[in-house]
Amino acid sequence: MKRMIVSLASVLLFSGFVFAQELCVGNFWTEAQGKAHLDSVLNQVKNKAQWEARAEQIRNQILVGSGLSGLPKSRPVPRLQKGQVHEFDGYRVTNMAIENFPGSWITGNLYEPVGQKGKLAGILCPHGHWSDLSDYGRYRPDMQKRCAVLCRMGAVVFAYDMVGYGDNKQAPTHETPLAFQIQTRNSIRIVDYLVSREDIDPERIGVTGASGGGTQSFILAALDNRIAVSVPCVQVSAHFFGGCVCESGMPIHRHGSFQANNVEIAALAAPRPMLIISDGADWTKNSPLVEFPFLQSIYKLYGQENRVENAHFANEKHDYGFNKRQAAYTFLAKHLKLNADPVLTGEAWIKVLPMEELRYVAVGRL
Repeated sequence: MKRMIVSLASVLLFSGFVFAQELCVGNFWTEAQGKAHLDSVLNQVKNKAQWEARAEQIRNQILVGSGLSGLPKSRPVPRLQKGQVHEFDGYRVTNMAIENFPGSWITGNLYEPVGQKGKLAGILCPHGHWSDLSDYGRYRPDMQKRCAVLCRMGAVVFAYDMVGYGDNKQAPTHETPLAFQIQTRNSIRIVDYLVSREDIDPERIGVTGASGGGTQSFILAALDNRIAVSVPCVQVSAHFFGGCVCESGMPIHRHGSFQANNVEIAALAAPRPMLIISDGADWTKNSPLVEFPFLQSIYKLYGQENRVENAHFANEKHDYGFNKRQAAYTFLAKHLKLNADPVLTGEAWIKVLPMEELRYVAVGRL
C-alpha cells in the first residue's frame, strides 16, 4: 500500500497537466448537460448485458484512476485498538481505531447493541465536510443520533473520521487528492472488520452518509459487493461531481474518451437495494425528475425497479436532518431486516456526547 501511494503521488506530481484534464470537479456540467449525458447512456444501454459492460468500464476507471486496482483480494482481519467505552440503555459506544495497513489507523466510534439475540447487521457511517467545531465530522449530533437509532434497531454501526478530520492522521491534511484513495480503502477495511465478527450477518452490511459521506457511500457500494444496502444522502447528482479533492481530486470519472458521472457510479449498486435522499436546496434538487428515473431504468434491466427509491424533501436543505433520517431508518429496516420499533420512539432518548468524550484517547500511539 505504501508503495502504491508513493507511485501514484509521483504521477500526480509529474503529470499534473494531463491529470488535471481528466478531473471533473464540482459543478463540472450544467444541469442540462448532466441530464443529456444520462439520456445518452440510456440510448446506448438497452439490456442488462450492455449495462454490465458499461458498469465494468466505470468500475475499472474508479479503481485505476484512484490507484486501488492493486488492492489484494485476500486481506488479514484488521487489528483493533479500543479506548473509552460509554454505556447507554440498550447499546454502548466504544472509541476505537481499526488498522488499515501496518502503521495506519482508521479512527471512529463503534456502536454495539446490548442484550439483543441472534445475528446483527453491520452499517458504516462516513461523515461529510462539516468542519465547524460545534458541528464537526463524526461527532455531529445528527451522526450520533443516527448511529444510536440504527444500533438499537439491531445493527453494529461504525462512524469514522475522514482523512485529516478528528483523530485520523493518515495524511497531514484532508486537502490531498490521495484522500479519495485512502478513505475508500478505509471503508473497505471496515467492511473486512464487520464481516469478520461472528455476531454479524455478512449478508446484511449497509452504508449511509450525507454529502461527502454520501459520496463515500455510493463509491463503496459500487466497488464492494458485500454492501447489501446503500443510502447516499444529498449527494447523487447528474451535474455535480463533488467539490472536495476526496471526491473529485482523482481521475475516476473521465479518461480519454471515457466519461461517467456520479449517478452512473451510484447505479453500480444495482440490483442491491438503494435509497437516494435529496432536497430542494442543493445539487440534488432535480432527483425526482433526472437522477431517480435513470436509476429506475437501470434497476428495471434486472427486473428490480422496486429496490431503488428516492426520498425527496423539496423544502429542506443540505443535511441529514430528522425527516431524512426517518426515511433512511425505514428503508434500512426493511432491507437489512432490522427492528423498526425504536424508530417509533423518536430520538429524544439519545444522549449526545461532546467531542472530547468520543475522541480516541490513545491517538498519540497511532
